[in-house]
Amino acid sequence: MRAGPYTIYYVSGFQRGPRGQPRQGICAEPGFTLVELLIALVLIAIITVLMFSGLRLGSRAWEGVETVSERVADLRVAHNFFDRTLRQTQQHSLVFDGTMVPVFAGDAESLELVAPLSEHVGIPGLYVLRFGLEDAGEYPRLVMARWLLHPETLEGGDDHPAWEPLLDASPLFEDSSPLDRDVADGAYGRTVLLPEVAEFGLAYFGIAEGEQEPEWFEEWLEQPRLPLKVSLVLTTPRQSWPTTVLELPGAAATNFGLTGAGQPAGPDADKPPRQPAAAPGDTP
Repeated sequence: MRAGPYTIYYVSGFQRGPRGQPRQGICAEPGFTLVELLIALVLIAIITVLMFSGLRLGSRAWEGVETVSERVADLRVAHNFFDRTLRQTQQHSLVFDGTMVPVFAGDAESLELVAPLSEHVGIPGLYVLRFGLEDAGEYPRLVMARWLLHPETLEGGDDHPAWEPLLDASPLFEDSSPLDRDVADGAYGRTVLLPEVAEFGLAYFGIAEGEQEPEWFEEWLEQPRLPLKVSLVLTTPRQSWPTTVLELPGAAATNFGLTGAGQPAGPDADKPPRQPAAAPGDTP
């Protein structure tokens, strides 16, 4: 059809293909509707939020596990140190005010003994070790003071106190020596074993002077021999630990708990006294 200078062409929906076969015209492929796109975006957002929430939850759980592990590790290290130290305890006496005094002494909340320390702490050698609690706010801390077993160190100096027997000593750890730092060229120091202590208790099993059979005592003072065992209760505000009975040198070779006729001394002969009591939650 011709109209003026322009020509109008009509294209039908079908064209002839090869060999005269009809062929359908080009049509657009069907796509997503707006609703479907919105649903897909919402699902992607939900999945992303869940993924980040899961990562955050996993990170917090891991931090919690690390915190608990650190608390348990500190308490375990303290218990292991007591175990290793008591198993290496040696019997020593020192002259104090002209009198020979046994170094090993202890009551329900303090303990003093002689044992070797490795080169990782001060100068390698034998030390007089004193354990006790020191005020530190809401909860006391467990502190160890140590003197190298040498006359010059035991006499004291400008930077560290002189050694005194546990019975005659001034209130435990009243000196102002710095914590976790060696003085006197490494011959004296004070170390924090636990920064927070909920319960610390000691008891002693052995043959006291003048006795024939071993018993449990709440203190071991001015005794000519070492006890056979020491019962230790040590917990923190956030972590409990069962009561531990530690053997001293010679305990395994001693046939304690038997009467003169070789009969058992009783079912409770080898049990610590009721004090110090076990920590809450411990199995009696």
